[in-house]
Amino acid sequence: MFRKSMWGTVVGTAAAATLLLSACGDGGGESPNAGLLDGAELTAGSKEFTESIVLSQITSKALEDAGASIEDQTGISGSATVREALESDEVDFYWDYTGTGWVNILGHTTKDAPKDLFKAVSEADAKNGISWLDPAPFENTYRIAVKSDFAEKNGLETMSDAAKFIGANEDQGKVCAASEFINRDDGLPGLEQAYGFEFSDVVELDLNLIYPQVGEKCQFGEVFSTDARVKANDMKVLEDDKDFFVQYQGAMTLRQETLDEYPEIAKIMAPISEKLTDEVVMELNGRVDTEGEMPEDVAEEWLEDEGLIAS
Repeated sequence: MFRKSMWGTVVGTAAAATLLLSACGDGGGESPNAGLLDGAELTAGSKEFTESIVLSQITSKALEDAGASIEDQTGISGSATVREALESDEVDFYWDYTGTGWVNILGHTTKDAPKDLFKAVSEADAKNGISWLDPAPFENTYRIAVKSDFAEKNGLETMSDAAKFIGANEDQGKVCAASEFINRDDGLPGLEQAYGFEFSDVVELDLNLIYPQVGEKCQFGEVFSTDARVKANDMKVLEDDKDFFVQYQGAMTLRQETLDEYPEIAKIMAPISEKLTDEVVMELNGRVDTEGEMPEDVAEEWLEDEGLIAS
């Protein structure tokens, strides 16, 4: 079985207080989707990083609000593993990204990515029995970042600048990156090939450990463009001036048979997805990663504030 997310359980007085407040409150607003999924039993999946878990919690809370019973299997390590879980009926849904779909799932390269990547990915993956619901407007793209003062000192604005700098300063060309990025064609190998250079050393770290280690163990680090820790750690994101990285627009994925059985899922998720802009997703990520809130609490509060579930 897949491991549970580290965020999956809320215990102690905080949970008790939440229940008490709920019981004593005035009931709040009514659910806009009450009863649409009564009797549905679904399993939520996600990848292991914060954003993926938050998106899955948003989805879970919305579907529960419509009457579904949700089992939490979030926090699965690796894109290939969670995709396999979806295909094998271990989980019923998770959020993925168009770039991952194009390169890792469908086996294309970054060079042949079409302009309308979502359309290409969703149409091709439909042949595999997987449905991609309408995408959210946010895009979480791979990037390389450095400390802001390091960038200013060495005139680093773009990846081309970085390639030139590392070529002349091999002792300052170390990169911290997670295992998946190190091994993906649309990650480190392809990036180095596109810009015609190699980092002098690669330090493999858990994704969550990279941000504080840039400027310590490494001069460069793999980051996500919607990660609030970029700003919190005073980092400069280098421009991908050769447009190597493809679009990574987020969308909920599920088996077509699940959508056929519960077509209401698309109706429930549409108004939610359209509100997930870069700014919103970065804020939600930051509440977890820099403020220490629990993903499920962040998800539920945001949905209530937006009037998307009953409060």
